[in-house]
Amino acid sequence: MTLSGVYVPLITPFDATGAVAHPALADLAHQVLDDGAAGLVALGTTAEPGALDPAEQREVLDTLTRVCRERDAPLLVGASTPAALTALRARPEVTAALTLVPPFVRPGEAGVVAHFAALTAASPVPLVVYHVPYRTGQPLGVDTLRRIAELPGVIGVKLAVGAVDPDTVALLADPPAGFAVLGGDDAVISPLLALGAHGGILASAHLATAGFVDLVDAWRAGVAGRGRAVGHRLAGLSTALFAAPNPTVVKAVLHAEGRIPTATVRLPLLPPDEDLVRVALRRLAATERPVGAAR
Repeated sequence: MTLSGVYVPLITPFDATGAVAHPALADLAHQVLDDGAAGLVALGTTAEPGALDPAEQREVLDTLTRVCRERDAPLLVGASTPAALTALRARPEVTAALTLVPPFVRPGEAGVVAHFAALTAASPVPLVVYHVPYRTGQPLGVDTLRRIAELPGVIGVKLAVGAVDPDTVALLADPPAGFAVLGGDDAVISPLLALGAHGGILASAHLATAGFVDLVDAWRAGVAGRGRAVGHRLAGLSTALFAAPNPTVVKAVLHAEGRIPTATVRLPLLPPDEDLVRVALRRLAATERPVGAAR
């Protein structure tokens, strides 16, 4: 199985009391699937998992497994420790775990490979490696990424290196068989798709979901002109949505649209500046015009 298409790492909406708003979460999940998303990601960074207590994490996962079971949709779950992975054994709806490269300790590339070899041996589900070196502090070269791709039980990578760098180009020039390369830096997803990425795990795709699906479809069909046009427009939206720490602007825009009951985020996140939200709303409105329409 090779993952492809747009996967939305869902936010955790909160109600006016500060509790998780499960009806809104389910509605968001159904809406992005209705709009063409290939699947969902639960308890990713966008979901503020570190600010959820264990019971809230389980309940969020309950809600999203139920949606994915009803919709027969793939579900990835953020899980990076042996205990978190083992807990997925009781959830047959889970397609794969989104598993972070070990952060902060900087074990070296050989250590990262050994770490994932141990996790795959213990995990009841396949792994999608989350490589985000500007957060973890651990770079990985293309040869190391290929070694990770060869591990039994690793089916892909969320590639978020902050740019389209030479190692990314080399990986996509000769991608490992059966290994999905999913872009994780929303603003540069279009050039990654042009190089051959299979899709993306994109927080921006809470908004303009159908546009991001159209972008993936355009590049996969080889329609470069449309891919460039849609990609430029969506890059502007993504830049606006990430102008403050994720998912603060995404939540504010969803709330402004009436799709979640509040824009609340939990510490250490703070609400975004209102000017940033207004810019994001203007960018979103621009994406809803047909490509080529007068501005």
